[in-house]
Amino acid sequence: MASIALLIPCYNEALTIAKVISDGRKALPDARIVVFDNNSTDETAQIALKAGAEVIPEPHQGKGNVVKAMLEKIDADCYIMVDGDDTYDLTKAPDMARLVVKDGYDMVVGDRLSGDYYKENKRRFHGAGNDLVSVLVRSFFGKGITDVMTGFRAFSRKLAKSFHPRKPGFQIETEMSIFVLEKKMKVTSMTIGYRDRPAGSFSKLSTFKDGAKILSLIFASFFAARPLYAFSMAFLPLLLAGAAVLISGFALESLPLLIAGVAMGSLYFLVLLIAIVLQLKRD
Repeated sequence: MASIALLIPCYNEALTIAKVISDGRKALPDARIVVFDNNSTDETAQIALKAGAEVIPEPHQGKGNVVKAMLEKIDADCYIMVDGDDTYDLTKAPDMARLVVKDGYDMVVGDRLSGDYYKENKRRFHGAGNDLVSVLVRSFFGKGITDVMTGFRAFSRKLAKSFHPRKPGFQIETEMSIFVLEKKMKVTSMTIGYRDRPAGSFSKLSTFKDGAKILSLIFASFFAARPLYAFSMAFLPLLLAGAAVLISGFALESLPLLIAGVAMGSLYFLVLLIAIVLQLKRD
C-alpha cells in the first residue's frame, strides 16, 4: 500500500489547525499527518499535538524554508501539502493522491481559481495577484498549472526528492510550479473548494512586498531558462527606437542622429549576441 503524508506548514494558525487536522484525518485516514511549526507565538504546536498530528519545529523563518525541511525530513510515496488556515476543502485529497499514486502524476494542483475563490476571497489585490502570476507562468513556461499560488497540492516522491527550494519565503509555490514545468514533469490541475479565512485569522502574505518577490522570481527564472527569447523581447524597443532615430537622421541629414541610431542598433545586437551565447551554454 502506498504511503501518504499530509504536510501542513504553519505559522500562528491556532484558530484553525485542529479543524485542518480533523478534515485531513477524515479525507485520508491512513495518512501520516505532520505539522511543521515555523516559530509560532501562539498555541499552534500544542493544539496540533492534541489533535493527533506529529509536530516538527522549523526554526528558519519563511514558508520556503518550511517546505525545504518537509521534503528533506519526510519520506512517502505521495505528499499532500495544504496550508493550515482552513481555507481549502480537503475532500478532493483522496482523488489528488490517486492521480499521483495510480496514474503517475508528479504534481496535482488544487485549483481554487476555477472554483469558489473569487466569491470567497475578500482581499481584492490577492485575487488580482493570483491571476497575474498564473498568466505569467503559463505564458513563460507552458500550460498545465491553472492556479500557480495555491497552497493545496499533491506530488510524487520523484518531485519531492529532486526539487530543492532556493527561496525562503512565499515564492515557494511559484518556484515549485516553475520547476515542474521546466522539467517537463507530469502535472495536472483539479478544481477544489475554497473558503475565506474565519474571523480572527489573518494571512501572513503581504500583497505588495511578497508579490514583488514572486514577480522577480518569475522574470529571473524566465531570463535564465530562455535567455535568447527573453533578452531579444526585452530589448526590442531599443532596436525599434534606434531604427526610428536612424530614419530621422537620414531625413534630417543629421550626423548626431545617425550616430545615435547606429549605436542603439549596435547595442541591441550586442545584447542579442550575449543572449545567444547564454542560450547555447544552457542547451
